[in-house]
Amino acid sequence: MSSARLLDLCSLVRSKNAGPFELTFDFVCHDEAGYRELRDSGLLTPELFANLFALNEDKVGFHAHDTALAIKVTIPRPTVQGALDDADCYGGQQYALVLDALDRERS
Repeated sequence: MSSARLLDLCSLVRSKNAGPFELTFDFVCHDEAGYRELRDSGLLTPELFANLFALNEDKVGFHAHDTALAIKVTIPRPTVQGALDDADCYGGQQYALVLDALDRERS
């Protein structure tokens, strides 16, 4: 599944701060069929996020919310929010790494 397909299934794909020490990623699907397809595809996994952000898998919080038709992933921020080396103070650009990784898998 490519990032284009992910964007077809989801009405919302975002990353944001979950406090100064964590980032959260939300993948909210248009409908139940799309959610089940995404959830069961194995596309979004703790392993993917661990590899992308150089983490141990046990540091990746991964939750499929059937009622909300959403997958939520939470990881430690690479640097504390607002630190001098923080290139994304609000965490709003980190989802692009996931989309890029999915595009690389497709090629």
